[in-house]
Amino acid sequence: MVICQNTAVSIELPAERINLAYCLKMDIDFDKVNAQLKGATASEIVQWALDLKQRTISTTSFGTNAAVMLHLVSDIDTSVPTIWIDTGYNLRETYIVAERLIEKLSLNMHIYSPEMTSERRNALLGGIPTIEDEELHQQFTEQVKLEPFGRALDDLQPDVWLTGIRKEETAHRQTLDIVSMDNRGILKVAPIFYWSDEDVENYMEQFQLPTCKHYFDPTKVHDGRECGLHTAA
Repeated sequence: MVICQNTAVSIELPAERINLAYCLKMDIDFDKVNAQLKGATASEIVQWALDLKQRTISTTSFGTNAAVMLHLVSDIDTSVPTIWIDTGYNLRETYIVAERLIEKLSLNMHIYSPEMTSERRNALLGGIPTIEDEELHQQFTEQVKLEPFGRALDDLQPDVWLTGIRKEETAHRQTLDIVSMDNRGILKVAPIFYWSDEDVENYMEQFQLPTCKHYFDPTKVHDGRECGLHTAA
């Protein structure tokens, strides 16, 4: 591990993620920036992130109302890589909506899947483990979500991560803010962090964006639970 330290932030980062330019360009006063961005629109926050001129990614699950973030980012820059971890357990509706959004928004998709097929895993594990079986479910989550995401990060080497997380969704997210740094050394920017469910619904309606009525993430199982992407680092 290497210490990346400046007047704004001191954080231990993996050695392979460190370079001098990164430390200098990421000299960010998080308290000040978050206070300023709290009054900005979601589009302005996306633009702020892109103006950092760093390697930037966006992520999506293509779940319910995921089109909000996809539209916000692609409306400004369609070249931003969008990572989708296709676990192999999505519902048919999710795949149909995903294809519609990819075409409609001209998304620059980077799709990653587990190394093992869902059919083989189901045969070996007897189906999706319950969250009561904590150890087995964590193994399952690592295989279908975290390992593919790790490959995506290795390939794209992002400095900035545009994410659709919102404060009200989970206890962990209530500890974050619009801009935060995770232990991978990636600057997370959440343009809709303070949006309510009503804000999301209004945006979806305003731009007539397609969404799944039914969505299931086997790594989360239920609302209010993290899948691990934002807590694994």
